[in-house]
Amino acid sequence: MFWIVLFCLCLWGLDGTFGYEEKLVTEGESVTLNSDFTEMKDDDRIQWKFGNEDTLLAEINKQTDSITVYDDVLDGRFRNRLKLNNQTGSLTITNTRHEHSGRYVLESKSVRKSFDIIIYGEKNVSVKIGDSVTLNTGLTEIMDNDRIKWKKDDVMLYGDVSTLLAYINKQSNRIAVYDDSLDGRFRDRLKLDNQTGSFTIRNTRPEHTGVYQLKINNARVDFLLTAYDEISVKEGDSITLNPRLTVIIDEIQWMFGNENTLIGRIEWFNGFTVYDDVLDGRFRNRLKLNKQTGSLTITNITTQHTGVYHLHISRQKTYFILSVFDSEHCCGSTEAVIRLVLSALVGVATVILLVYDIRSRRADQDQAHIYTSGSIET
Repeated sequence: MFWIVLFCLCLWGLDGTFGYEEKLVTEGESVTLNSDFTEMKDDDRIQWKFGNEDTLLAEINKQTDSITVYDDVLDGRFRNRLKLNNQTGSLTITNTRHEHSGRYVLESKSVRKSFDIIIYGEKNVSVKIGDSVTLNTGLTEIMDNDRIKWKKDDVMLYGDVSTLLAYINKQSNRIAVYDDSLDGRFRDRLKLDNQTGSFTIRNTRPEHTGVYQLKINNARVDFLLTAYDEISVKEGDSITLNPRLTVIIDEIQWMFGNENTLIGRIEWFNGFTVYDDVLDGRFRNRLKLNKQTGSLTITNITTQHTGVYHLHISRQKTYFILSVFDSEHCCGSTEAVIRLVLSALVGVATVILLVYDIRSRRADQDQAHIYTSGSIET
């Protein structure tokens, strides 16, 4: 987790003093909106308001010696999260969530100050190539004034860009999905839930990995989507790990194992390099790179080549889980190797999900094999 504060303050004289601040805050952290008072005077009265409706959140009245926090308003989104400093009038919001983003206004006799709070978060999501994945907004229902946008951060020849993929505007009752953008890589693959705003990608491919940007009003969450595939190959055969790229516009790196050992690199303007002497020479004279598609071919496979192969393209990451079997032990399990390697790559939670997925698929295959064998015997 990290904290970013984007600060912009302007002051000028009106009937009193007007101020403005903009803050970018990591989801889950606390943020304090400073009144700039060192101490309140005996006749001071301040109020904190939120949103387009100027909903009252808190107030201090020095004349009546009262301090009140209204944290049950707006469906209780601020419940147990507001702290008001009775000396300075500053307001703190703890454990921030995306629904806390928006405009906050401090009003007193001498000061009016506005704060625009943008809540920012990051989430890691993994999906098996060919499966569907849903990026969840965390909303149970979209409110009447909500605006939701989904964008994909991508690397282009002229720099990084964010491409709009879908949006919902409840006020204008509009919903749109742009699945023909980015060279059509999402065509017929996108689904937008009009109740929650969650975003689904069907039949995922390596080119769908990367950073997806969700904006809900003033809140922003970045989803880092990684893809993986499970491949089995017979010892002595060859295998091609294919990212299915149509054009190479950035550096591609192929790495192996939990040490991220570089075994191949492709640069669209400098050609490609194979590092086949690493790791005691186990890949010597066995690696081939395709500079047109970015694919990696491993020839004359041995059990030493079992493990996880990482494809890195900018912030896009795809993992190929390779298991090698001999002719006597077809499709032997490499679950222990996968668990060891992935634990260093994508975290314990993802390892559990991947291993569970692998176990489930193999169990289904075993059941199907037993049923077929039994049918043949009868």
